[in-house]
Amino acid sequence: MAAQSQQQSGTRSSDNQEEGASELQFPKEFENAETLLISEVQMLLDHRKKKLNESAEEEQEQSEVFTKTLNYRERFSKFKNRETIASVRSLLIQKKLHKFELAALANLCPETAEEVKSLIPSLEARFEDDELQQILDDIQTKRSFQY
Repeated sequence: MAAQSQQQSGTRSSDNQEEGASELQFPKEFENAETLLISEVQMLLDHRKKKLNESAEEEQEQSEVFTKTLNYRERFSKFKNRETIASVRSLLIQKKLHKFELAALANLCPETAEEVKSLIPSLEARFEDDELQQILDDIQTKRSFQY
């Protein structure tokens, strides 16, 4: 009975392995899903908002969720332009990160290797502190040269 309720609640996958971001084990529904940086979502939402603004009637009908999402991305977006986003994504892809790790690193922009390991436990066993710190420093450099 307990196993059945765990399966129904989605805490176990079909092969009875526990799902968990710290071990990079996700439900099958996420296997082909792509991750987006908050800054990439910002670009998509800006495009959508521009289209909505072209029609005054539709602008009044913006959903509360859309408005809250706009406010969230304005507050937490780390990168301001396509070039920086592409550069950061390219840097992290070269490090052979899982797509979850890539998005988490770019969205959270931690400052220290210790912080990275506590926020993204899957990186702890795969990277030395100095290597993690170099990645963080490279991201910070890219952020500081945005226009």
